[in-house]
Amino acid sequence: MTLKFVARRFLPLMIVLLTLLSGCVKYDVRVNFKDQHHGEIVQTIILGQRLTTLNKEESEQWLDSIEQRAKLLGGSAKRFSPEEVSVTIPFNSSRDLTKKFNQFFNPTSNSATSIAQGENSELLQLESKMITRQSNLIFFERNYINLNVDLRALGVLSNQGNVIVSPGSLIDLEFSLKTPWAAKPLITSNAEVTPVGNQLIWHLQPGKINTLEAVFWLPSYLGIGTGIIIVLMLLGYLFKYKRFPGVIGTLP
Repeated sequence: MTLKFVARRFLPLMIVLLTLLSGCVKYDVRVNFKDQHHGEIVQTIILGQRLTTLNKEESEQWLDSIEQRAKLLGGSAKRFSPEEVSVTIPFNSSRDLTKKFNQFFNPTSNSATSIAQGENSELLQLESKMITRQSNLIFFERNYINLNVDLRALGVLSNQGNVIVSPGSLIDLEFSLKTPWAAKPLITSNAEVTPVGNQLIWHLQPGKINTLEAVFWLPSYLGIGTGIIIVLMLLGYLFKYKRFPGVIGTLP
């Protein structure tokens, strides 16, 4: 059986499947920073009705496992329909975000691993790793975020390593970062980034390794509060002694 014969035989079937299953999975992951010590990871998954009809048992197991993994990390879940689920995982710092994000997408604990393995097969495999770094500049905190998402398992490659069958038409993958002040995107590999107000939205490409980088600033309330206290103390000293501390003589 020649390759040409196989292509002629199965290409129409592939086209039919791509047409029937178009838009099967909408997968959104959002990281929302409210301030320096409050934020949340929000993951929303919407499965197309055609997919749930063809793989009802698997899709239900997958969505159930996502809910359970979120709850293990102190999160909550909302099931809007058999095809749609949204989970929210709170975090209290950039370090806590990194820990919970990596645990959620790459479970290592016994309970989380058993839940993930109980799915039989993942409908959508996301291998991701997040790295964050912070620099405290008294009144402000500079945050750096790096996310590497390996989606090569979602593509069919040729011997030369080129994507010949991509499920891009089947899966819509997005990652977004929302901060009080607009974040600045840095190096982006494969993923397409779009700024919308104080939010950066990356559209990930299945079948490839997607690398996202960004920096953003957050106000340091501890530093700002300390600064306000120092200013009030100086003003009180000036009002009482008519001079600043360490200055000889009084103000006219």
